[in-house]
Amino acid sequence: MPPHRDGQLSAGSTLVTRTCRISDVSFRSFLAGRPAPRIYWTTPDGLEIAASGAVARITAEGQGRFDDVRARASDLFASVDRNDSTPDGGDCPKATRPRLFGGFSFHAEHDANPPWDDFPGAEFVLPRVQLTRTESDTWLTVSARETSPGSVEQTLSETRAETETLPKMRPTADPPGIEATRHAASRGEWCEQVRRATDQIRDGTLRKVVLATALDVKLTDPVSVPDTLERLRTSYPECYRFLVEPASTGSFFGAPPERLVSLRGQTVETEALAGSVARGETPEEDDGLAAELAESEKVREEHDLVTETIRDGLEPLASSVTVGERRLKRLSNIQHLQTPISAELDGDEHALSVVEALHPTPAVGGLPPDEAMRTIRETETFDRGWYASPVGWFDADGDGEFAVGIRSGVAAGERATLFAGNGIVADSDPSAEWEEVQLKFLPILDELE
Repeated sequence: MPPHRDGQLSAGSTLVTRTCRISDVSFRSFLAGRPAPRIYWTTPDGLEIAASGAVARITAEGQGRFDDVRARASDLFASVDRNDSTPDGGDCPKATRPRLFGGFSFHAEHDANPPWDDFPGAEFVLPRVQLTRTESDTWLTVSARETSPGSVEQTLSETRAETETLPKMRPTADPPGIEATRHAASRGEWCEQVRRATDQIRDGTLRKVVLATALDVKLTDPVSVPDTLERLRTSYPECYRFLVEPASTGSFFGAPPERLVSLRGQTVETEALAGSVARGETPEEDDGLAAELAESEKVREEHDLVTETIRDGLEPLASSVTVGERRLKRLSNIQHLQTPISAELDGDEHALSVVEALHPTPAVGGLPPDEAMRTIRETETFDRGWYASPVGWFDADGDGEFAVGIRSGVAAGERATLFAGNGIVADSDPSAEWEEVQLKFLPILDELE
């Protein structure tokens, strides 16, 4: 059985949720005044959610954690009393519906050791209080169980009055500063890991494996993760940004560029994102590096493996799968090859079924999957925890959206642990892989310095 948490499910109670439109406020100010668990989620297309508290928590462990979460969520959503109209007579947008936010560990066999003490094999939270910013409005949602609709409506009114006293803007605090850093594996150790992996690939044991490493960071001052995410908004507007904070002792956060799954009805959208190179100092250098990326046989092989595996994972669930044209995705410090992939499902599937079918993609795991996962466990000198794992949300209809938890870190007080990885194929050069993986620490590292 999963470990008990406050708010863990009990059968037979109705979930009551009420929503109203409110004046726009600073989501960071909202989060700053709220207790854990805290959630932040924003997408490149503009949806933004900040939430706190737990009406229910769903936790699970082991190989069956996807099925266990889905089954317990079905119990939670079996009886929902939700308002479709606001107190002022307007319609509540679908974006405000009750959702479960959370994620999974990378490996099914996961021990919650530091810095992952409060992160089980899977955990999802249905927040007590949620702010949702859509293109046109800001909305407040309050949820509860084992209580009357009238009581929830009263709580909504009180929470609205409290929330609307928050400022519309909150100045971003200065970064905490970095006192020292320490790699989980030295350059020499990393290069030796890559050499061992390429030996396995050449002898036919593996086709590809993603090797990751960690960077421990000692900060000068305590970190404010919401402020760090705000700085990431400016630097990486084309990325997701997320915060999952189960308890006050640790926050998992990041700015991943990669969507794992978006499911709306029977339409799935995903992508292959594999192969990367730095940005140039000039437009000419930038274009030259992009051309090298696109023409690299090693990169094309790596990218095609990811694309093929995602397509193969979707096909058993889908009536059709469409692979788009490969293109370049440019971020402020790095550029990737990206291939959009979409599918129409055969029937009504849950977002978690699609997530389970795709995780881990070869962009964060490898091929063959079982051998790659074994190699990762035997080679890496740190615990991945939730790094490179599905992070996101799903709702009562089974719709949902998940990003891949890369460009990420865990932080608490004056400590942070950052993570980065690279795909290794037969002709990978260990020194070049070391230089490339350092680039992937920079999105978070730069916002802490």
